Amino acid sequence: MTEEYNFKCICSLTTRILDFPDGSLSTKSRKRPLQAARAVASYIARTEEDINRSIIGKVLNRDRSLIYHYEKTHKKYFSTCLVYRNSFNKVYRAYMDIDGTKDFFLKGNKMRTYLLKNGVSMVYDGDITLEVKSGKAICKIKTTYFDYLNQLEYIKLALKNYHYFVKII
Repeated sequence: MTEEYNFKCICSLTTRILDFPDGSLSTKSRKRPLQAARAVASYIARTEEDINRSIIGKVLNRDRSLIYHYEKTHKKYFSTCLVYRNSFNKVYRAYMDIDGTKDFFLKGNKMRTYLLKNGVSMVYDGDITLEVKSGKAICKIKTTYFDYLNQLEYIKLALKNYHYFVKII
């Protein structure tokens, strides 16, 4: 999964839990409940998923500097703003319920073995490297330009019950 896809999933979860129309976090509205929802989604993405600020800003149709503001003011808003606190608690509980059901790998070589057993193939003189990260484990899969989309699909199918990220290097 890419960081952008993961953040879009967090945004979708946020809008569903807080009963907003899908895609409303990227609108230009400055109403307080929507601002709180954006801040909640951004804070969860930064602290739990370590998603890049520029990606969060791009998806929310905002500047990345606003994400710094969300991180800095989280404690203050959580203690003083009822709308923010209630929104954060609802979304974070739902996020942890979903995230808690998925497993992760502890060692990269175990993940590589699992992937190779489940249809992923590796070319040692490949042009592209796919870096798969699950928990603290990282494994690199070399592939060619012509086959990397197939390998991404195989990885996606093999790790559907795991929490993971894929980065193309």
